[in-house]
Amino acid sequence: MEIFKRALPAPFTIAVLLTFLTFIIAFFFAPNIGNSPSEKVTQITLIWERGLWNNSMMVFAMQMMLILVLGHTLALSKPVDQFINLFVSKLNTTAKAAAIITFFTVLTGLFNWGLALIFGAVFARKTADYAKSHNFPINYPIIGAAGYSGLMVWHGGISGSSLIKISEPGHLINLVGSHISADKLNSIPDVITFNSTVFSSMNITVCAALLLLLPLVMYVIGNYTKPSKVNTTAPISKPSAKILKGAEKLDHFKYGGLLTGLFIIAVGVLKLIKAKEIMHFFTPNNINLVLLGTALIFHGSFFKFLKAVEQAIGGAAGILIQFPLYFGIMGIINESGLLAMTGKAIAGFSTETTYPLFTFFSAGMVNLLVPSGGGQWAIQGPLIIKTALELGIPVEKSIMAMAYGDQLTNMIQPFWALPLLAVTRLKPQHILPYSMILMIAGTLIYISALLIF
Repeated sequence: MEIFKRALPAPFTIAVLLTFLTFIIAFFFAPNIGNSPSEKVTQITLIWERGLWNNSMMVFAMQMMLILVLGHTLALSKPVDQFINLFVSKLNTTAKAAAIITFFTVLTGLFNWGLALIFGAVFARKTADYAKSHNFPINYPIIGAAGYSGLMVWHGGISGSSLIKISEPGHLINLVGSHISADKLNSIPDVITFNSTVFSSMNITVCAALLLLLPLVMYVIGNYTKPSKVNTTAPISKPSAKILKGAEKLDHFKYGGLLTGLFIIAVGVLKLIKAKEIMHFFTPNNINLVLLGTALIFHGSFFKFLKAVEQAIGGAAGILIQFPLYFGIMGIINESGLLAMTGKAIAGFSTETTYPLFTFFSAGMVNLLVPSGGGQWAIQGPLIIKTALELGIPVEKSIMAMAYGDQLTNMIQPFWALPLLAVTRLKPQHILPYSMILMIAGTLIYISALLIF
């Protein structure tokens, strides 16, 4: 982790550097740019600015931010806290705690990544606080790594940025439609539903393997490591009661969020009934609708809901401001001709077997520089779709390969560990040895699936 801290600046800085790097590459190599240097600079700059505020991509950014914020908000609710408390008192050994926390965090990660990130962090912290207060030994860094495991599975679940976006009508065509030939354009589906991605036989097998093997790996590690001193501050505090005056009573009305949330869920059920197919319901807007309704129900009052939202938004700030920069990069890659040129080069040395593996490993590398599934999809998505069409490889499998690679290297990416570290009071070097073991186990699972299916 210290290596990454020294070698990599903040993610926003990386986004700026990648912008300038893309600008330079386009200036020297892009085929669709003017001849004179001044023409090239002007044209690339205007392309970048158009991409920066691309309307459809800005909608995409808002959708992804809401998925993160609402999932985080859900994790801060009382029902989730009560669920965690059911298990904490029973986790009296490192091995047992590591296995149980990994299982539930991975399961939560397949539902929502924002929820999993905070759920795992709070689960790990509460387990450590309980161990400290009851004077039994536990290896806290392993527990912390277990609480981070959800970030290695999220992109293959129902909150995966690329997977929910391609289920939206017209997204694929809008992404690459103007950069491929007419005959290939006809082969792009209007939507790729969860039937072909999240609930495909390959991904279901992968998820089952992750839920079985990752907790087992952590159980074995827990059995063969020595306990460490639990070093936390005071237990997680709860807000004190206050005297309510006037209209504040409406904000604190304990059934306000419940009633509003039930109405929103009812709207979601109505949309589900009216959907042509169940899988067509799983779009970014519908997922956020369900998350919003559930979060309101779980918090009960508007005040508690908004306080949780306020806390959750802080964790999304670093990602939100990066999105426009990545959209600008995508604009340059698409409009300058770099996409077509790169896609042709990759297609030249790839086969039906090697291309998914190449996509998997390259996505893992890109994630170290672009620690955002949404940002990565904006950059890598057009290239993946175009190359898959050129090679005659199923687009959905290629996208799943990118999703697997993107989520895998979160285990060594310091950006997403920050919220967990803040809750647990652990340091990056504490959890890294164990999260790397999770990454190795995940690599074997993902590669096997891409080769078998």
